[in-house]
Amino acid sequence: MTGPLLPSDPSSIAGHRLLARLGEGGMGVVYLGRTDQGALAAVKVIQAEYASEPEFRARFRREVEAARRVTSPWAVPVTGADPDADSPWLATAFVAGPSLGEAVTACGPLPVRSVRVLGKMLARALTAVHAAGLVHRDVKPGNVLLALGGNDGAGGFGGGPRLIDFGIARSAEDTAITSADMVIGTPGFLSPEQAEARGAETGPPSDIFSLGCLLAYAATGRAPFGTGAVDALLYRTVHDAPDLDGIEGELAGLLEDCLAKDPADRPSADELDARIVEDTPEGSIDWLPDDVVLMIAQRSAELLALPDIEPTRAETVAPEQSTSRRRFLLAAAGGAALLAGGAGAWAVLRDDEPSAAGPPAGTRTWTIGVQADLSGPLKSTGRAQEQGARLAVEQFNSRKDKPFRLQLKALDDGGGADRAPAVAKQFTADRDVLAVLGPTDDATARAVLPVYDEALLPLLGVSPGAMDLPKADHRSFLNVRPGDAVVSVPLGLHPAAELKSARPGLVQDRTAGQYGWESVFMASVGIRRFGRVPYPRVVPANLTDFKPVVADMLKAGVDSFSYCGYAQGAARFARDLAAAGFQGPRIAPQAVLDPAFLREAGDAAEGWLIAATFVDPSAVPTAKAFTAAFRKRFGTAPAYFAAEAYDAVNLVLQQLMAHHKQKRALPDRKTLVALLRKGKYQGITKPYAFNPEDGRLLAGGVFYHRVEGGRFRYVGPAPSTW
Repeated sequence: MTGPLLPSDPSSIAGHRLLARLGEGGMGVVYLGRTDQGALAAVKVIQAEYASEPEFRARFRREVEAARRVTSPWAVPVTGADPDADSPWLATAFVAGPSLGEAVTACGPLPVRSVRVLGKMLARALTAVHAAGLVHRDVKPGNVLLALGGNDGAGGFGGGPRLIDFGIARSAEDTAITSADMVIGTPGFLSPEQAEARGAETGPPSDIFSLGCLLAYAATGRAPFGTGAVDALLYRTVHDAPDLDGIEGELAGLLEDCLAKDPADRPSADELDARIVEDTPEGSIDWLPDDVVLMIAQRSAELLALPDIEPTRAETVAPEQSTSRRRFLLAAAGGAALLAGGAGAWAVLRDDEPSAAGPPAGTRTWTIGVQADLSGPLKSTGRAQEQGARLAVEQFNSRKDKPFRLQLKALDDGGGADRAPAVAKQFTADRDVLAVLGPTDDATARAVLPVYDEALLPLLGVSPGAMDLPKADHRSFLNVRPGDAVVSVPLGLHPAAELKSARPGLVQDRTAGQYGWESVFMASVGIRRFGRVPYPRVVPANLTDFKPVVADMLKAGVDSFSYCGYAQGAARFARDLAAAGFQGPRIAPQAVLDPAFLREAGDAAEGWLIAATFVDPSAVPTAKAFTAAFRKRFGTAPAYFAAEAYDAVNLVLQQLMAHHKQKRALPDRKTLVALLRKGKYQGITKPYAFNPEDGRLLAGGVFYHRVEGGRFRYVGPAPSTW
């Protein structure tokens, strides 16, 4: 992103009028400049304190020479340079687009075809680099820019990647400048020979290894050797196999070859180009997904909306020509007019961007978002929340007295913490989104909270329940269900207070990690609070045989069992408990209320009591109308969490309507967070009230379900406090 010029900055450099700062590094500043002919350039200027140092000037001279020797449509060309000037400078063609790293962070991993096309283009760029007798030595996502189109000055037209930054490039034969113990490159994207500072061995195959890392990152959103301390990254690069999980078929084999530890086993750039049998589209970026194309176009508009760049006039597109945004994006990508004209053309082409002020609430359709796992392991929970929220929105829109209209926007994060932040950014960037329900589990919630907090967009967690989610520095979050610790209160109160158990037994299954620990801690506190002493057992993760544990606990006189873990472990424990003849009280937390428990435990599941944060709407009188409407709309009974999502939307609507009635306008995001946290709402499932400091649900919201006749039957409210 650009920044304004500082008072100390020059107004021009060697015929380039400086318009803005593009960045600042250790040895200089990069400016956006414009020549007298109107061409835009990135102008790198060495800072005065370094220009007088012979070593620095020599390094810069080598960078200029290296960059000038590379001629490729996929490498940014040098347009001018003077390494001997008082303030040495280097100008390259300006690429008005984001880096690959920014695109993957914002939009998620690229599809396989996109990765293949990207690999083919960058292989050709490296072919040119290596043909010039150079080794780039810093091929990474931040050094690949994604361009819309236009003449790149090197015979290349159209959109695609551009390899930049030859600041540490060296001749393949030049090893004298690298000391024996100096690691050159970016950890996580460098080769084993770079990681071990084997300067003499750092040749063209090193760039191929780095390209393999880059393509693996583009395909998965993860660096193949992980993250963390530099020493750990260097060690894994040298000794560990790359993480290529999720990459299959021919692409996986290609990357494995690129990431071979022995440089001699890697393909050359030419060989890599030949192995990737994929067309490289001419004059378009149709090979990239829509959200990346949109990001590139928006970034181009932002970077080019600068002083003294006259906007190009653009005709209004006739309705019959505007069949899809994709056509607009590809039309924008296909010509140099947008790059030359800047924001003016893109503003005409965009069909979904409201004006800065925005129309009145009554003439504008606002959005409630649902970020959920709609295709992954928790898709049933995610889809239930989407359906409950959709019903609430549709019912609101059917009201004759509504002062504004709503729409529901549901986005799938697949239940992946690596993918979830990109989905969150789509919501926060949309100014019509008022609030978002989601995500579906704890890990994705942790991953997206920084994104929602930065935008102060209200995020209502319907199903996540970890103790660390509602806290003071999470400024946008409301937990519309009690946390896992609260749900575990009945695991202690039921045996100790409700059943008067003489010797309650506690089983912590380490398979469940933090969830199991939280559950057993709260159960133990509750049991002791009522004067009982629990008999605890901690079992190893993935234990398959609980018989010795069961025998030991029964021998100790245990007369009730609280199991703290997940459904699969609970099923194994239930079978072994039944086999021992125990039919007394058995209770477990919400994670056990899963079809897998019924399926794997069989008859041994009968009689188990489960504490959970959701109701069965068909068994709750206050949800009768909701259940009927849901059946009519979706043709089936509402699943767990559908009614809770319905409540969450209506909770938001209550505050929106009240604010609109008083102010004749809707609240901004920050105000809405405060209103939601301070407000109270009686839903069809429970009353809602929150701690205004951290968004935590204050009381209630825990319910019993019992296994009867091979199914979970809703029993009613459970205790949530001692």
